[in-house]
Amino acid sequence: MTQNMKQTTASDELPTVVFDLDGTLAETGLDLVETLNRVLAEIEVPPIGFLQARTMIGHGARALITLGLESRHIVADDALMDQLFQRFMVIYEDQLCVKTHLYPDVLTALQSLHHAGYRMAVCTNKIEKHSITLLQKLQIAHYFKAICGRDTFPYFKPDARHLVDTIKQAGGNPRKAIMVGDSITDLDTARNAGLPSIGVTFGYTTTPMAEMKPDRLIEHYRDLVAAIQSL
Repeated sequence: MTQNMKQTTASDELPTVVFDLDGTLAETGLDLVETLNRVLAEIEVPPIGFLQARTMIGHGARALITLGLESRHIVADDALMDQLFQRFMVIYEDQLCVKTHLYPDVLTALQSLHHAGYRMAVCTNKIEKHSITLLQKLQIAHYFKAICGRDTFPYFKPDARHLVDTIKQAGGNPRKAIMVGDSITDLDTARNAGLPSIGVTFGYTTTPMAEMKPDRLIEHYRDLVAAIQSL
């Protein structure tokens, strides 16, 4: 049997690797915070500093706006929230990839996993359209068999069905997959689905990832392949 045939046989047994996006694959914070502050400026709310606003990222645009307003002691009614959310969507579409960039060695890790035969997907609370467009702009969209956002299904992380249906859409086995993320939402999603998780230390959580006890912890994408193989 040739080496290529052996690799194909082995790949049939490999887990699907599912990534979060914001704070996991890419540093998206600068563009998200810029969009947030432009939206807030339209209702004469002072801008929020990047370091403070960065900790609000990871739960979707509506949550980011809500947390931004709460930091200024403002509670918006449903009508205002809908207005701000719609404005955020419009502004962010033009701001998607101005300062956003991949974390170091993400591309190398994806290439290694691809060549080893791993199936990969993205499961994020960013809306699907923005997720696909951003990953295309970052030139890594083609590595993923599925890119599923907050609005892809009627449910979203930490609901296990968001992850399970992402794996199914990618053509993978929902009982054999690994979630890679930067937040407790990602870890809880994996736990709710009965799947292992890999936590990255460089994302948007205010609680150190080590304290959240992922199944594996990595500080750099150089360590990702080994962490996956160890699971």
